Amino acid sequence: MDVAWWQVLLITLYSAFAIYDGNNTTMGFVKPTMAGFFAGLILGDIQTGLIVGGTLNLLVLGVGNFGGASIPDYMTGALIGTAFAIFSGKGAEFGISLAVPIGLLMVQLDVLARFTNTYFQNRAEFFVKQGNLDKAARMGLWGLLPTSLSRMIPVFLALVFGANFIESIVAHMPEWLMSGLQVAGGILPALGIAILLRYLPVKENIPYLIIGFVVAAYLNITVLGAALIGLALAILGYQHFSKNENSTNDPALANGGMEDE
Repeated sequence: MDVAWWQVLLITLYSAFAIYDGNNTTMGFVKPTMAGFFAGLILGDIQTGLIVGGTLNLLVLGVGNFGGASIPDYMTGALIGTAFAIFSGKGAEFGISLAVPIGLLMVQLDVLARFTNTYFQNRAEFFVKQGNLDKAARMGLWGLLPTSLSRMIPVFLALVFGANFIESIVAHMPEWLMSGLQVAGGILPALGIAILLRYLPVKENIPYLIIGFVVAAYLNITVLGAALIGLALAILGYQHFSKNENSTNDPALANGGMEDE
């Protein structure tokens, strides 16, 4: 499959917009699921994009770059991984296995971008001290440049030079390596859920965890159905908690509905 110039342009521009969105708003374009969907939409295979992006999204649940910390950039990984999965014809597992090391590599580029951005921020502080707020504001805009380029350049190079290379690489890959990549791609969702569970109060909510596992593993219902069951359990839990809270705060209810004489 050959990639058109407009596909390269749109996906490259999306990488810049998505990282801006991730640093400034909560619209969700930086999420791997959205990145995979967009790449799949542009390249004509939405299903593969959603599988790649959704799997990578499991790896970042409960993980955030608080305090300016750099974390694996699976948004970029989803864009490139989806493209390579579609180019190669080897399916989503292949794209996922490539996207993970790409996301880890992007940590180093993210650190470099943040380091470069300090120049513009220092200049902005200098202009603020001089009372020149217009120039200070422009420095804030210029500060977007290194962060955007740190995503645009890898995506652009991968899309321009990666299609033919990836096809030739896949053709010469040994079967044992391809099988290993597929196994790794299948393990990643479980790894992401395990990471998320470390941050959740599992001991206090183990019954809900068991119910969710049974619903997902044995009842053979859709994801939407499982989500609705989870919503119902959450509402019941909230109502029970609210009733207990009201009983504790109301002396009459705490004494069985009878006030002390």
